[in-house]
Amino acid sequence: MRRMVGSLSIVFLFVVFCAAPPAHAVSKEIIQLQTQVQQLQDALQHLQETQDQQLSVMQHVIQSINDNVSKISSTMTTLQQQVQAQNESGGGKIDQLSGQMQGINDSMDALRTRIDKLSAEVQAVQSQLSNISTQAAMQQQGSGQPGQAGQPGQPGQPGTDQNGQPQQQAPPQPQAPPVNDLYQGALRDYNGARYDLAAGEFADVLKYYPNDELAGNAQFYLGEIDYRQGKYSDAIRNYTVVLDQFGGNSKAPAAALRRGEAELAIDQRENGIRDLRGLITRYPQTPEASQARSRLNGMGVRITPSKPSAYR
Repeated sequence: MRRMVGSLSIVFLFVVFCAAPPAHAVSKEIIQLQTQVQQLQDALQHLQETQDQQLSVMQHVIQSINDNVSKISSTMTTLQQQVQAQNESGGGKIDQLSGQMQGINDSMDALRTRIDKLSAEVQAVQSQLSNISTQAAMQQQGSGQPGQAGQPGQPGQPGTDQNGQPQQQAPPQPQAPPVNDLYQGALRDYNGARYDLAAGEFADVLKYYPNDELAGNAQFYLGEIDYRQGKYSDAIRNYTVVLDQFGGNSKAPAAALRRGEAELAIDQRENGIRDLRGLITRYPQTPEASQARSRLNGMGVRITPSKPSAYR
């Protein structure tokens, strides 16, 4: 797709060069040149129409994939609720099944993010094609006269100083990997118990893409790494960031559950009970809320306090 846009840019530059109005009388050569320019413009228009048709088909395929992803996500939610119900009635191996389903959900979230980005790239290509066609038409109508200010080598031209001398360009800054590649690599290292490496990669997701949908996931997994390593105080801080800054993220209920469990693990009983109750109140229909009810019942604690307590 980028190669296509680059090819169109070359055609556009050629059109601009050829469309510069002559300084001498019209001759046979000029007429021929103008005819060639018109042929290039016609070819450009045909190419744009062809690409528009192909991009429309691609957008339709993307929408179909997105619909299928939504259906699978709905099925996974129903399956999680069924597994949790079996666990409450005495079923076993819930932790292993929950972990497997959590991994599937993570993959679905990452796939949805890739679909959204691909759709945005398709729209960007369509916009570039439209801009190239518009600019070519403007140049053909007489813009870009030779001898105007801003010509290469003249003062004020980008890349030159006030004397028209080339400026030294700053070295390019290293580019961060695409967010999905960075996140998927971190998730693989996390699942492979390479926690130090995974923590650095999740931290990079937060550093380079703080507003991306996957940033909340990355913050949650930083808490999970600390929890698995027995660093419960650090895990509590990371889970709290998820709840405070990414409250709408799909990992928020899991962060609330894990924060309560981490607090119980370091004998912060009152905080743990309060957070488990708050999870049930804030996310009542989630599998995590069902786990919180089971945990409180196992501790012999009422799910609803005698006096309401504020949820942090």
